[in-house]
Amino acid sequence: MSKFLLRPYFKGLRLLLVACWITIPCFAIAQVDDAQTGKAVFEVLASEIALQRGEAGLAYSTYMEMARQYKDPRLAQRAMEIGITGGSPELALNAAKTWENLSPSSQTKPKEVLVTLLILSNRWSEAVKPAIALLKQQNPSQRESTLVQLQALLAKAKDESDALRAFYEIASTAKPDIKDPSLLYTYAMSAEKAGHLDVMEKTLREILRKNPNDANSLNALGYSLADRNIKLQEAFALITKAHQLSPKDSFILDSLGWVNFRLGKNALALEQLQQAFKIKPEADIAAHIGEVLWVMGRPAEAEEIWKQGQKLDANNPTLKETLKRLKPDWSNTDQAANGLWDGRFAVKVTGLTDAQNQGGSGGFTLTQEQLKDVLEIRNPVGGAIAKITITPGEAVLERDGQVITAIDADTLVQNTLGLPLPARGLSNWLRGEIRPGSEASVERNAKGQVRSIKQDGWDLFYTWSDKNRLEKLTMTRSSNIGSIDIRLVFDNPNE
Repeated sequence: MSKFLLRPYFKGLRLLLVACWITIPCFAIAQVDDAQTGKAVFEVLASEIALQRGEAGLAYSTYMEMARQYKDPRLAQRAMEIGITGGSPELALNAAKTWENLSPSSQTKPKEVLVTLLILSNRWSEAVKPAIALLKQQNPSQRESTLVQLQALLAKAKDESDALRAFYEIASTAKPDIKDPSLLYTYAMSAEKAGHLDVMEKTLREILRKNPNDANSLNALGYSLADRNIKLQEAFALITKAHQLSPKDSFILDSLGWVNFRLGKNALALEQLQQAFKIKPEADIAAHIGEVLWVMGRPAEAEEIWKQGQKLDANNPTLKETLKRLKPDWSNTDQAANGLWDGRFAVKVTGLTDAQNQGGSGGFTLTQEQLKDVLEIRNPVGGAIAKITITPGEAVLERDGQVITAIDADTLVQNTLGLPLPARGLSNWLRGEIRPGSEASVERNAKGQVRSIKQDGWDLFYTWSDKNRLEKLTMTRSSNIGSIDIRLVFDNPNE
């Protein structure tokens, strides 16, 4: 198995720390006359006083308005600092974008902070363009240092595959200058996720020429060859050497079992894979064990280990690909991209105190069209409460003639309606699927139907009819306001 491993010596998020924090808010305002300067200084002082009184929102808004009016990047920088201090990453990010836009292109600090905030908000794809612009302004040593810092931020990615694909685009700009072996290894793994297997193989061989005993690179290259079912004798030699160097590494043992399976040694492969799973239960290894059992004519045992794999990580790419091939009724590959659900909901929040208890009920309609979900929420007598349109990267809520946008649909609903209704990924859950892009656990009943899902902090429990139609879905979670219980009953379960 090739497993992307984060080194323990990557410490700290240095990009934010290099920002020049403003200590004196009363600075000169660029390109304005004396009267405007006096007004600007007054506004700055008023904003700082408001901030000291706890009115961070007012201070932030004032600084942002002034930044746009006076075209002064330092004002946007100050707004960004207020957003960070106030625990509002979205406001901080908006201010960082303004700071970067208003700053001279030669300045790198705004780009560094913008890239970091984008990545910490798990918007890796949006970070690619400013990160590349930053690298092009740096010398080779600075570029490698920046990539090491970005490498550390991979540990915070919710979707590791998406983050690695973005990292590959960024790092490709500086590839000729990369010398650090660990960074080269990460670059190779990112190339694999981006679909550039030739680049991955070339980079791993480059590492091995300099360090023939690099166990991770030996394993990664060997597993890649075995997984593609090519150069199996070389793959076996590479993985065997890695195993000799690190005999207790479960990932390497998994690779050894997998290459033996490719070589037709099923019994030996099964023994090695089961030993690897015993050392470290992983969804990847469960996928491999299940496939070997399936080929050996032991489908019941294969399904059982796959169930264990889905409990560990139902979004694991290896497991999902295996089930798509061998157990397609579990992977819902035949589901249409469109859907319609009508039903009723009841929400109960049991707060930490009686005063925090709340609840509500009503009806809903969820319409799915390709990559767009439209959720309409109604009150108990059928009156419209809100309409939420969810597309990749954006959520739009319409209510009482107002339109509010945000990146995260769940946060938008909570902040606007005051109810913790899950909107993000709801169409996936109503199909009995997990939402792509975040960790999830799935349990199935004896019929292979999804019995429960754990994802995004929610516990979902399913009730199916004899005709395999979803009749009821119960959703619970614990939060900082107490426990949340949501019950959905369907009038039209995607017919």
